[in-house]
Amino acid sequence: MSEQELKALRVRIDNLDEKILELISERARCAQDVARVKTATLPEGEKPVFYRPEREAWVLKRIMDRNKGPLDNEEMARLFREIMSSCLALEQPLKVAYLGPEGTFTQAAALKHFGHAVVSSPMAAIDEVFREVAAGAVNFGVVPVENSTEGAVNHTLDSFLEHDMVICGEVELRIHHHLLVGETTKTDNITRIYSHAQSLAQCRKWLDAHYPNVERVAVSSNADAAKRVKSEWNSAAIAGDMAASLYGLTKLCEKIEDRPDNSTRFLIIGNQEVPPTGDDKTSIIVSMRNKPGALHELLVPFHNNGIDLTRIETRPSRSGKWTYVFFIDFVGHHRDPLIKDVLEKINQEAVALKVLGSYPKAVL
Repeated sequence: MSEQELKALRVRIDNLDEKILELISERARCAQDVARVKTATLPEGEKPVFYRPEREAWVLKRIMDRNKGPLDNEEMARLFREIMSSCLALEQPLKVAYLGPEGTFTQAAALKHFGHAVVSSPMAAIDEVFREVAAGAVNFGVVPVENSTEGAVNHTLDSFLEHDMVICGEVELRIHHHLLVGETTKTDNITRIYSHAQSLAQCRKWLDAHYPNVERVAVSSNADAAKRVKSEWNSAAIAGDMAASLYGLTKLCEKIEDRPDNSTRFLIIGNQEVPPTGDDKTSIIVSMRNKPGALHELLVPFHNNGIDLTRIETRPSRSGKWTYVFFIDFVGHHRDPLIKDVLEKINQEAVALKVLGSYPKAVL
């Protein structure tokens, strides 16, 4: 390519950047107008709802459907996610609580779902995230619910039994684990490796092969593991990119998870019900009478109506010894006529039925 051709392309890029800047600014002004209209049309004393999960999911899906490359759909959606996040912050900055500390995969999931313009607050425990949302201190919370390798996160399921929360969304995050060391770490003399218990389990085979005689220490989070390594010369941590960057650690080995498709699903919890989008999931809790065939009776309405079950978990009930509740996720929205029929039939046989929420399927 000649110097003249390169110069012409740079001029073209500069012109495009100016147009992009102008359009983003115009979109931001529209967001401000939306805030003004919403506020002006509400009865006095009523607070407007600026963040609409169903609207955001629709916009992102539309962008992905219309994307013609060369950027892939997910990368394009992430760019628009950040534009939407910044524009929403002009209306009202969202406050989001997540399972901390800073640098956890849950924080990464929160930023993936809401963008970087939110005000995010790390909580020490999953139950604290629920309490912050219930108290109205934050707009939403982000909690892990299941991992593709290790299964359900029981603390999250149990918290739904204790709190009245609405599931407003979900986000799936590809989990890449790295072996991290600090500046003072003597890599030939590592005697312990810190990480969260689930992360240690997700890297079990790799650790058995490469560090079979090194002590594995389970800590409260991967971020906590990364923090500990900063001050120790003989230890390493298993954590992700965000923790490595936040605590200034070096990747001794990358992507050490045993399964290349290792992913974690997170739930967005809040207090607002989400209208149907046409591509939704619903989560429920059901308590059945302890009798033969109880689980069969629970599943028959789903089968007869052709409803796709995506997850079913059991947890001990708080009402008595050796009694259980079922957590069920399925495709559809609880306002859909077919889903309504299923829930009515389940309710006739169940001791208790609670709809945790209907929400858009994960876009990113």
